[in-house]
Amino acid sequence: MDDLTGDLRIRPGALTDAPAVLDMLDGAVTWMNARGNTEQWGTIPYSRRPDGVERIERYMTENAPHIAERDGTPVGALVLDSGPSPQMPIAPANEPEVYVRLLISDRRRAGQGIGAALLAHAVEETRRAGVDLLRVDCWAGGGGELVAFYERNGFTPTERFLSGTWPG
Repeated sequence: MDDLTGDLRIRPGALTDAPAVLDMLDGAVTWMNARGNTEQWGTIPYSRRPDGVERIERYMTENAPHIAERDGTPVGALVLDSGPSPQMPIAPANEPEVYVRLLISDRRRAGQGIGAALLAHAVEETRRAGVDLLRVDCWAGGGGELVAFYERNGFTPTERFLSGTWPG
């Protein structure tokens, strides 16, 4: 099912979207690094990480990917799953859940509401699945800006965790 939000179209993703998602991730690393944030996603472009390409290809084929487009151009991506990544120190919920595994928007279009539209889409997909719980983990470092973004979009912080030295 496709959703339209203004001139933003959200459609199911596919393996053919992996290069566009990798491009957005690489752009986000560059954008964050330029602002002094080297902790959240490091300094290596996602497409050059040892597992980067394979991980995104898995997301596009094994999970529930959604792509936001403007004028046919991918400008954001959302990947939903049935629980947290096994690599993260986060326990699955004690009830059915939908989990935001990835949320990314093209940094050249920052501030255009793409992330918020994708999260609203995640809420719709969660309800459509008959599930009451939608969860996400995120980087809690810096000044907590990312946590605040999720709070503005209806999420409630529950517990902090560390994945190595990475605060979530």
